[in-house]
Amino acid sequence: MTRPTAIERALHGLVDLHCHSGPNPLPRRFDHVAAAEDGARLGMRALLAKSHHHNTVMDLLAMRDRLAPLPTKVYGGIALNNQVGGVNPFAVELSLRMGGKCVWFPTISSSAHIDHHNSGGGFPTPTIPLSVERVDVRGPDGALLPAVGKVLDLVAEAGALVSAGHLPPGDILEVFAAAKDRGVRRLVVSHPNFVIGSDPAQCREFTALGAYIEHETSMYDPEVAQRKGTPEQLLAWIEQVGPEHTVLASDLGQAGRPMPVDSFIRVGGALLDLGLPEKDLRTIVRANPSYLLGLDD
Repeated sequence: MTRPTAIERALHGLVDLHCHSGPNPLPRRFDHVAAAEDGARLGMRALLAKSHHHNTVMDLLAMRDRLAPLPTKVYGGIALNNQVGGVNPFAVELSLRMGGKCVWFPTISSSAHIDHHNSGGGFPTPTIPLSVERVDVRGPDGALLPAVGKVLDLVAEAGALVSAGHLPPGDILEVFAAAKDRGVRRLVVSHPNFVIGSDPAQCREFTALGAYIEHETSMYDPEVAQRKGTPEQLLAWIEQVGPEHTVLASDLGQAGRPMPVDSFIRVGGALLDLGLPEKDLRTIVRANPSYLLGLDD
């Protein structure tokens, strides 16, 4: 048997909070079962299957006989885009009470995403014709919609995770402040420097509300043609926000992109080579995402 490398030992037991496995209307490289099978080769503890279009909990329930024997556990949730009726408490209630672990606020339907995409930011083309309409979290008066409060109450009841999705920073602050007031304990912001348009100083405002800042290996992996930065830039983010508030996830599963395990190894190894302590790498790939999924409750 081949002995594990140092990076494989450091990453053993990781939790990927951002896996785009299929089925999905966007082209995917693998399904949820294949994602778990691949994760098992690195001792991945769990992954969170994300779709911009539908409640992935129902996929996982349909696949449970195939998933049950695998050591890597797969969890699902729901993103509040127009395909599920936007900020829809009824859809959230179903997802969470069927075992969902996460509610993503609008991603592809957010104003920030639509503005980014229309300005040439690029995004995969669905395999079927789909309409995208803007979903706001505020009403005409600028206040958060009542439905936002209902969603947050459901999340608090379930002890689940709230993701900011692709909301702009001002909306994230409002939603997270309301979430904290309503008893939500788990909050995360994904790729703050992509689509969302945030910076480390603003992210420290999010962490003051109890949020974690998630970065994606896909955006720093040299094997990804459309990467957004370098490992040195990622390390600077970790140092400015703090490993105690940081999560590293993959944001992979798209057709034509690397497998998440390989990307974690490359980017995690680069961080260690740059001087990130091994204990800090374990914090951002294991301890923090395990807490956010409630795996040790």
